[in-house]
Amino acid sequence: MAIIKPFRGVRPPKMLVESIASRPYDVLDSEEARMEVGDNEKSLYHIIKPEINFESIIDESDPRAYDSAVEHFQKFQDKGWLVQDDKDCYYIYAQTMNGKTQYGLVVGAYVDDYLNGNIKKHELTRRDKEEDRMKHVRVCNANVEPVFFAYPDNNVLDSLLSRYAQTTPEYDFVAPDDGFRHQFWVVSDKADIDTITEEFKKMPSLYIADGHHRSAAAALVGAEKAKNNAGHKGDEEYNYFMAVCFQSSQLTILDYNRVVKDLNGMEVAEFLQALEKNFIVELKGEEEYRPTKLHEFSLYIDHNWYSLEAKPGTYDDTDPIGVLDVDISSRLILDELMGIKDLRSDKRIDFVGGLRGLKELKRRVDSGEMRWALALYPVSMQQIMDIADSGKIMPPKATWFEPKLRSGLVIHKLD
Repeated sequence: MAIIKPFRGVRPPKMLVESIASRPYDVLDSEEARMEVGDNEKSLYHIIKPEINFESIIDESDPRAYDSAVEHFQKFQDKGWLVQDDKDCYYIYAQTMNGKTQYGLVVGAYVDDYLNGNIKKHELTRRDKEEDRMKHVRVCNANVEPVFFAYPDNNVLDSLLSRYAQTTPEYDFVAPDDGFRHQFWVVSDKADIDTITEEFKKMPSLYIADGHHRSAAAALVGAEKAKNNAGHKGDEEYNYFMAVCFQSSQLTILDYNRVVKDLNGMEVAEFLQALEKNFIVELKGEEEYRPTKLHEFSLYIDHNWYSLEAKPGTYDDTDPIGVLDVDISSRLILDELMGIKDLRSDKRIDFVGGLRGLKELKRRVDSGEMRWALALYPVSMQQIMDIADSGKIMPPKATWFEPKLRSGLVIHKLD
């Protein structure tokens, strides 16, 4: 079962939320964050990207950056820009993108559920990235940013969310940088709190959608605090970390595409011929062509688009990894033809995800920066859950969730 709890959120007064809320720390670099902040002293970036607080931006791993995060977190509370609720609550966070709204429950997720595998992951994490976020959680003694979970569809929770959606939200704004609507409700009613807690208990697992490093960091710090507390009882706040949980069917996963710098010594005609070993190759012309189904890819090269359909026998429908288009393209194109073995480290390849779309692929190839591009059909949430259930790990750069969670709507303190 999935164990969750309500918590006393630390959050902005209604009139300040738009000044404080920010994009997640890892979707923009330090200079972009500084430009976005401008002269806004209330921006959460001062806490989650504290390297921008110095006259000349310092390295994000500099100890002074972590010290500055602590100072600004305290400053925000001292000035009343962040205020802690006086009772335990759950929260509802809705995001609307392109006319579609998804409703998430903001909860305290149980550290032991992560450690024992009840919270399931589908990506590998890097220790250096984990340690950076662990330091941030340690020094702030808080989960300043949430992680992004999915849960199996649940009619009881769906009804509860629909009921709240008919009421006036605590926060309601459209973010200028992404154009998406963000709404937020406080669930303080005891009966509703009990319903949410009990319905999660019926779920065998929760699934990390986005934020594997933040999940690992939050859980590891919680376990660390338990180990170091001689009087540990198990009900302390550090036994939980903040997650926004969405019904799996509501989530939108966009394509995560590839651009490559060269043809590994081949000419274009030779490359297209080599592709025919494993794919049905069809010229589509100069107009953008997007894959329409699983196992179909779009190739852009020399101002033309091609469809590539993987031939039967080149993938295994019974293998949750082998059936993935990211695996098919990695094995049969990037590895076999291009000699690109490690997607994480090879400098010849880059990735274009999210809302940038096919125009960004075309731009990067036409500019001469890249030689060719490959567009993939998006992975489904069911595929992600199947892989997580099997205990396997997805290939790198496989999923791009949109919209991203807004940071700063609520914070979870660990004491």
